Amino acid sequence: MAAPTDTAAAETAATSGVTPESLSEKLKSSIGATYVSIEDMSGGCGQAFNAIVVSPEFEKKTLLARHRLVNNALKAEIAAIHAWTPKCLTPEQWEKEKEKIGAQ
Repeated sequence: MAAPTDTAAAETAATSGVTPESLSEKLKSSIGATYVSIEDMSGGCGQAFNAIVVSPEFEKKTLLARHRLVNNALKAEIAAIHAWTPKCLTPEQWEKEKEKIGAQ
């Protein structure tokens, strides 16, 4: 549920305890993520996050199955925030992605 005002959003973030660090730790422990990068897109109020999640658990899974795996691991946290956008990659896909980024 989204907060109706910026002040309420900041209060929600402060009381929810959802931080990039807490999300990262939970993903590493629950789905064995080997790399997690989470960016707070909300200007610091903790209500919108973009993420790159790399896990061998994603091998041979569809994009939808990967997202479900991540979303189930973070069910309580996602309920406390406004927007969550994960990019789920296998370790092999992540290596290729890093090569593309480095080539730019």
